[in-house]
Amino acid sequence: MEAADLKILLVDDDTFMLKLLTKMLVNHGFKSIEACDNGPDALKKIDHPQTRPDLILLDLNMPDMDGIEFVRYLVERRYQGSLVLVSGEDERMLKTAEKLVHAHQITMLGYLHKPVSPDKLVNLIKKWVPSEGNQQVSSVAKKNYDAAALKSAISNRELVNYYQPKVAVKTGAVTGAETLVRWQHPTDGLVFPDQFIKTAEQEGLINDLTSLVLSQALAQARVWYESGYVLRVAINVSMDNLASLNFQDLVVNLAIENGLSPQNIVLEVTESQLMSADARVPLEILTRLRLKRFHLSIDDFGTGHSSMAQLRDIPFDELKIDQGFVHRAWADETLRAIYDASLSMAKQLGMEVVAEGVADEKDWFFLQQTGCDYAQGNFVSKPLLADDFVSWMHAWGDRVRQGKLLSDSA
Repeated sequence: MEAADLKILLVDDDTFMLKLLTKMLVNHGFKSIEACDNGPDALKKIDHPQTRPDLILLDLNMPDMDGIEFVRYLVERRYQGSLVLVSGEDERMLKTAEKLVHAHQITMLGYLHKPVSPDKLVNLIKKWVPSEGNQQVSSVAKKNYDAAALKSAISNRELVNYYQPKVAVKTGAVTGAETLVRWQHPTDGLVFPDQFIKTAEQEGLINDLTSLVLSQALAQARVWYESGYVLRVAINVSMDNLASLNFQDLVVNLAIENGLSPQNIVLEVTESQLMSADARVPLEILTRLRLKRFHLSIDDFGTGHSSMAQLRDIPFDELKIDQGFVHRAWADETLRAIYDASLSMAKQLGMEVVAEGVADEKDWFFLQQTGCDYAQGNFVSKPLLADDFVSWMHAWGDRVRQGKLLSDSA
């Protein structure tokens, strides 16, 4: 679609702002522009097929019907176009509004602070794509699998481990990998854990699932070790796994069977689930595993309600900062504050720190500047099959040796 054909609706109670935005858009070749100084009038245009916009530029703080309420009415109307927020509110307010828009599954191109820069406005609008493309992605419902199907998958060993590398930020050295389970479904292809982990926990299958993932991961760690690669392999553990004292024996016996040092095995406990009222068994298991020198990592730190209590009560020696606080923390004051606080607290507690979700070069150099220990994310590598891991290590080593990944101070 040409710029002249894009239907744009401006919604702002400030008539001067409406005139200013209209002029900016006209100067850049946009011709189909409607303007409303209140929400109800704007909704009438959305209701009419002839004036229904492809893109809405929306102010947040308006009398009577504010921008947040307006978004709710867009949801009721199943609006399939795109949205740009234009507001004088602060960064945190705009980010909260942005999360709400995404939660409503309305395509949002971004937000602009007032006074609006013409270049930033046009650059955001350039992100627009026809709603059919966006709707096609969001309308694909994820299939959930029942207990019988999952039990069969575990028995038939259809669960496959992928490994996402962890590297030392200071040197770029490959230090380990996080094990991420996938289901290689015979008809549906590769199925991700968000489609079956909850079923495993609810239907009493999580111990069988974790046992299979753990045994496959440690067997792979032995293969790497025998090939000369000493890697610290991490496995995600559900709180449900820690309800039975047998879990500790499983971990210890698998380590012995594969000839692995406990120091090269990491158990990652996600803290998004609250500890049960009776925490004696999980606490005993985790404490005894630490006494045997297994590593304990608190995963997705900051996303649950129990973060501080679990740091107090459980002898974790690694903290993983959730990706939601890592990517673009170099550009976002709120994310930076949470990242800095997490990093500082972990360092004071003598813990190693892993930053998740490192997506680009700016994230990477930000970690170097702030003294984070390890990085994990697609900038380093997406999750890999075991057969591809060694070749990736050689390619990553070439990137490191080229010198572009290390700062002058590294």
